[in-house]
Amino acid sequence: MKTCLIVDDSKVVRMVARKILEELKFETSEAEDGQIALDVCKAELPDAVLLDWNMPVMSGIEFLRELRKLPEGDRPLVVFCTTENDMAHIQEALAAGANEYIMKPFDSEIIETKFSQIGLL
Repeated sequence: MKTCLIVDDSKVVRMVARKILEELKFETSEAEDGQIALDVCKAELPDAVLLDWNMPVMSGIEFLRELRKLPEGDRPLVVFCTTENDMAHIQEALAAGANEYIMKPFDSEIIETKFSQIGLL
């Protein structure tokens, strides 16, 4: 079973994403900020990361840059899931190593489509 780390400071967003991903047969774990997510990844890298941008302690983009520096940190497929929808943010995320980008609000169809496009489904 593939694993996905859901990183968002909103408990509601994490809960909705968990439900969708578990229906898609992912084993999920959660983190409420980038630092906790980085600690989880240092212990064991997931197959995928669903990542918010704006979070306390460490933002999504800071987390992504640190993740990509880890041994095999280029392996997890990272999908940003955020309200930041201007081209500058999208380009910055892709340049930092994001594989795909989803706008909030999202639904199961959007997640399924994006995860299929990058080879997770």
